[in-house]
Amino acid sequence: MKLLSIADFKDYSFDKKCDVVTIYSNYIMYREFPNGKAYLYHTGSFFIEVLYSSLHRRIQAINAFNDIRMLAPYAETVSLDNLSF
Repeated sequence: MKLLSIADFKDYSFDKKCDVVTIYSNYIMYREFPNGKAYLYHTGSFFIEVLYSSLHRRIQAINAFNDIRMLAPYAETVSLDNLSF
């Protein structure tokens, strides 16, 4: 697959976005919110956030971004307390 641009990804169908997430992206982490979870992936050139609703039992949205400020909610959930030096 050629280097995927964020603009191309945003134009893809829902099914094709799902393919990119599962085949071409690296899972990073998830965070919980009321009635669901947000899963974070990276393609090598941008991030993908998959929003899952436990209430509706389905993916509600797939968002792509490359603004590092959008990572702030994920950084809040990271703890380094259990690391030993």
